[in-house]
Amino acid sequence: MQAFEYHKFSGAGNTFVVIDGRGVPHHEYPGIDGIVALCREYGTDGLMILDNSEEADFDMAFFNPDGSGGMMCGNGGRCIVAFAEWLRVKPSAPGHYVFKAPDGIHEADILSHDGFDRWTVRLSMRDVHGVEDVLRGRFLDTGTRHFVRFVGDVETVDIEREALPIRHHEHFAPQGTNVNFVSEAADGLHVRTFEKGVEGETLACGTGITASAIAAWKAGIQPDSFVDGRARYHLKARTSWLIVDFIPEGDQAFRDIHLTGPAEMLF
Repeated sequence: MQAFEYHKFSGAGNTFVVIDGRGVPHHEYPGIDGIVALCREYGTDGLMILDNSEEADFDMAFFNPDGSGGMMCGNGGRCIVAFAEWLRVKPSAPGHYVFKAPDGIHEADILSHDGFDRWTVRLSMRDVHGVEDVLRGRFLDTGTRHFVRFVGDVETVDIEREALPIRHHEHFAPQGTNVNFVSEAADGLHVRTFEKGVEGETLACGTGITASAIAAWKAGIQPDSFVDGRARYHLKARTSWLIVDFIPEGDQAFRDIHLTGPAEMLF
């Protein structure tokens, strides 16, 4: 682990240790114990490694603070794109990056940069095929498994008590699921997420925000706009607003999904 310089990023309040793994042998990457220790030391919701890629501009590896991996992270995806620009990784086109994540190829556009440590990034997410009605909510995979339930007011939810039985429910075994509670408000949808791997509520979850927007469409909640077949929702995590837009095709297919929001380098 001494071969790495550690950076901390925030994506809408979701925080990560981010490291540049290019040129470092993979056997020197932090193992599970190292990942757990680094996330604990820096107080983050995960760890990401940017690496060289044979298929894209770079590869992204993501790990939860318990050391588990193999899934996509939407807020992390925006942060690692900002990190790539900060590192001056050559993009596929100016301001446009293509990278490989655990769930496949993603594309991202840097919409703005304040010249210092704040970016706005629009990130493509994987298509969704299939939304299951279960346990008074909806279950879908947006690169990570998510359950979404609509409630009257997310602020009144005892999230630990309400989410844990769902997170460990036999229906989602053995992997389990992340759990999102969503409520409608005058200014948009408000979302709270309990993340597996973190085993608690996080300030934001990009794949969960994406799942919540698609579940809203399925629930008949009108988007903020619907132009040329594309639905667009504004959603508020605990501290930040994000935007999800997508093209619904029938009742079970959603394509060309994008997640837009902030990425900030803390150090």
